[in-house]
Amino acid sequence: MTEFTIGLSKRKLFFAFIGSTIFLILGIQFIFEPEKYISSVFRNTEFIRIAGFASFIFSGLCLIYIVFKAFDKKPGLIVNQNGITDNSNFSSVGLIKWSEIIGIRTQQVMSTKFLLIDVSNPKDFIQKSSSFKAWLMKANLKMYHTPLSITSNSLKYNFDDLEKLVHQEWSKYKNS
Repeated sequence: MTEFTIGLSKRKLFFAFIGSTIFLILGIQFIFEPEKYISSVFRNTEFIRIAGFASFIFSGLCLIYIVFKAFDKKPGLIVNQNGITDNSNFSSVGLIKWSEIIGIRTQQVMSTKFLLIDVSNPKDFIQKSSSFKAWLMKANLKMYHTPLSITSNSLKYNFDDLEKLVHQEWSKYKNS
């Protein structure tokens, strides 16, 4: 039995940390000095301030998540005879058994590709999750008809290779 263990990429997490920090600083600037950012497109200081709060909250949450992931010793993804154990992103659910998977699709949003894991019991995965994670999974279910998605954004692995690996292992184990 072969097991593929894919680690989290500290390099990718570092770049995400830098990007989130920039947005956090911009958010603070928008909150406290919105008049500096008035332009022909954004003329309303309240709109700029609200955008600043949104940027501050979102990037702050991202920074907290990135810091936790940077010290996470668990692999980002494990693919073996049992299924896919996902620890790659905030809405990860742990083990997704091959017997629960009914399909695997690829979706691209802008420049980010991700695998959509269609399961026979999507609501079970949502019910087992915390409230915020469940909310994210419900949004995924509504948009993509599955709550489960995997991307290589935080993994030490190329997306095309990840896609090939998951399809190959699923076809090997899906009937077992």
